[in-house]
Amino acid sequence: MNIEYTKVGDYLLPNLVIDNKNYEQINKYGYLRLDYIKEHKKGLYKTLLMKNELTNHLLSVSKECENRYNILMNNYIKNDNKLSEKNKETNQMEWIQLMNNYKNMAEEIILRELICV
Repeated sequence: MNIEYTKVGDYLLPNLVIDNKNYEQINKYGYLRLDYIKEHKKGLYKTLLMKNELTNHLLSVSKECENRYNILMNNYIKNDNKLSEKNKETNQMEWIQLMNNYKNMAEEIILRELICV
């Protein structure tokens, strides 16, 4: 791996470039992970950046979080009798409250288990 350097004053600084071609595929979980490792895991962030693996790491976290979210939501919906289509038509507010509650629980699990690790 060749790293190019630029001389700034008396110092040689590495030319670090982020590969932007896959950034449009990164979802909110990927950006949450990016923010977390920038603030709390600076060594990991700099290592991923220098090896040009940051984008791949964020993409894998995005996909894994999206898959986990879908699995959790499907399990919640399947195991709750109040989330039927009949109940959705008759009692919309309760149905929306349950869906929002399950969505928040799934996102909290994802944040604790996959983002902030």
